[in-house]
Amino acid sequence: MAFLFCFCTKKEEFSYKNPDLPVQERIDDLISKMTLEEKVAQLQIEDFIYDYTDTVKLYEQLKNGLGMLSSYQLNLEQTVKSRNLIQKFIIDNTRLGIPVIFLDEGLHGLMKPNSTSFPQAIGLACSWDTDLYERVFTVVAHEMRSRGAQIALSPVLDVCRDPRWGRVEETYGEDPFLNGILAIAAIKGFQGSADGSIAPGHVAATLKHFVGHGEPENGLNISPCNISERVLREMHMLPFKMTIDSVKPFALMASYNEVDGMPSHKNKWLLRKILREEWGFDGMLISDKGGIEMLYDRHKVANTPEDAALQAFEAGIEVALPGKYYNYLPQLVSEKKIEEKDVDKAVAKILQLKFESGLFDNRYSDPEEAIAISHLESSKKLALEAAEKSIVLLENKNQILPLDIDKYETIAVVGPCANDVSLGGYPGGPYYKTSILKGIQNFVGDRINIIHSKGTTITKDSEKDINYKRWQADSIKFVPREENLQSIKEAVKVARQADIIILCVGETEYICREAWSKTHLGDAATLDLICEQNELAEAMFNTGKPVIVCLSNGRPLSVNMIAGRADALLECWYMGQETGRAVAEILFGKVSPSGKLTITIPRSVGQLPIYYNHKPSARFVDYVTMGSKPLYPFGYGLSYSNFKYSKPLLDILSVKNGAKARVSIDVRNEGRMPADEIVQLYIRDKVSSVSRPIKELKGFKRITLDVGESETVSFEIDHSVLSFHNENMDRVVEPGEFEIMIGRSSADYQSVIFAIE
Repeated sequence: MAFLFCFCTKKEEFSYKNPDLPVQERIDDLISKMTLEEKVAQLQIEDFIYDYTDTVKLYEQLKNGLGMLSSYQLNLEQTVKSRNLIQKFIIDNTRLGIPVIFLDEGLHGLMKPNSTSFPQAIGLACSWDTDLYERVFTVVAHEMRSRGAQIALSPVLDVCRDPRWGRVEETYGEDPFLNGILAIAAIKGFQGSADGSIAPGHVAATLKHFVGHGEPENGLNISPCNISERVLREMHMLPFKMTIDSVKPFALMASYNEVDGMPSHKNKWLLRKILREEWGFDGMLISDKGGIEMLYDRHKVANTPEDAALQAFEAGIEVALPGKYYNYLPQLVSEKKIEEKDVDKAVAKILQLKFESGLFDNRYSDPEEAIAISHLESSKKLALEAAEKSIVLLENKNQILPLDIDKYETIAVVGPCANDVSLGGYPGGPYYKTSILKGIQNFVGDRINIIHSKGTTITKDSEKDINYKRWQADSIKFVPREENLQSIKEAVKVARQADIIILCVGETEYICREAWSKTHLGDAATLDLICEQNELAEAMFNTGKPVIVCLSNGRPLSVNMIAGRADALLECWYMGQETGRAVAEILFGKVSPSGKLTITIPRSVGQLPIYYNHKPSARFVDYVTMGSKPLYPFGYGLSYSNFKYSKPLLDILSVKNGAKARVSIDVRNEGRMPADEIVQLYIRDKVSSVSRPIKELKGFKRITLDVGESETVSFEIDHSVLSFHNENMDRVVEPGEFEIMIGRSSADYQSVIFAIE
């Protein structure tokens, strides 16, 4: 450990340093010794990378301590070294020696170089696999903790209701129930428990973004979300409440958007009345990056920065990211606009994490341990499993897939996504990433001749192959149309030499991402393929060769022409480091595709908004020039096997209100290979005091069946799946008939009628 000059004299041995005392006693003792400025420093997060070799600058920045610190995009050794040195500096050179919490992003892997890269959130959700989720985020937590982090700014629970929004890729899709169930599993992985405690080797989880962030006006990031309280509660709030009730996440982050004129960062009704009083959430409340500043400079609801700080603190925001506006808190205390005891309550939250995570007693990370954890073979295998389970088979005409490796002499792998691996937003930097082209080459070896042509270019890389720089780049550079058309001609020459074509098209991190400025764009006005990719596809189809299309994308794409003409179509999303291997093993039948869509794929932006759980009066008629049905419905996904469903059976047809029932169905694999199936339960209240969706997902189970094997899948029907908010906004179950639907998707199911007396 390098030596840093100590500016402070030797500290007294205070009670808060005694590890044998109860945590609450240590917290109380420490707060009693802190100045107001030291307390406020604990309520601040900084997100810049320190020059940790400049001790004079460090002292100026950290003389009062600091609550949390992030350090993006340092490699493993740099991360551990810098965090250890900064931690030592704070311990040695601040009056009370309070260690700092380091935070990391973990949307689909640790957002750091030398980390395991799993499928992007929208893809991983298509696995519908809670066990997989818990294992994935256990790995993410271990990699974070080994590098000195104690808290993750993950998972994202936003319910996406507009796929034009660039952050759709960060979500688990359009359904609140599914989002809640998957988030519960993710938090168990992050925190290592279901009771709110943080297990050794794990990190605290942060729910984000509360609330309504996934339904922005015009699909533009940060735009208002002007929806009713009913929609807010039943769509956008539900996954947050499910998670808070079930696994007690440590923290929650407010959202940028406003609802009914009230930005979340100043919304007392949202943060205090609902979250604290009604739900009983007692965890930490964190601002989104710049969210407090937006009250002043974007939403225009604060007269001054001091006013913005006051509004946020009064609403319940305890920790500011970044912390500069909370520098006004001492002034606000002196002006008696806020009370110091309320500052103390907020400080206690962050000190709780510091004590319970062992920071006061075991502050430093071991770089050798971190390296070993980052290289675990089990993590690589899990990344492959996750990628395979994320892929959704949308079309398979004449059962062309799986491909017979002995049938083809030459395969052309064509398209801008063939030899490139996009990881999606908030990416890490895996030790390796395998493209679809490379994955196919590795799989077939010298048994098949593989030829390649890019065909078109989606965007020019300014920093080639560095995914996080693509995601963060302020400009998007397209190639001239003429250049792409010439490349298409060259691709046709290559494709004509092949027996079959694998066409890889989609998006990159440049064009589907979080939009945060007028130059950093990521929201879409169209869901069509851009940059002459449709023309490339048409040219491939016109060769007369069989064409298998693989989509790599972060949002649903309106691929109408491709869906109609492709022999097979795979929705691959962004699959992480094992992209190519997963695609190859699906294409050649080593495993059967098993993913199911967690978001509806529309035919056009003109159909938006479009989601399966719409009201009875919606989509009652068609458009003049287009039908109202989507290209592919929620829950849809094909398999290489054939699953036969029996009729669903209820153990009792009617019950008194408050009693439970059980519905069961038999599923049999009548195909030619073992495969997974995702059995889905939907419920509809046939007549209700307020209008209800035509169906709502209320249960699912992923099962694995061998050839000829059957399994009985059962779901419990109780208050939690039948209740809704009535006209008085009370959660009730009304007497009457309910349609219970079980099947393979939201559009393919069998029904039985159940009654509440």
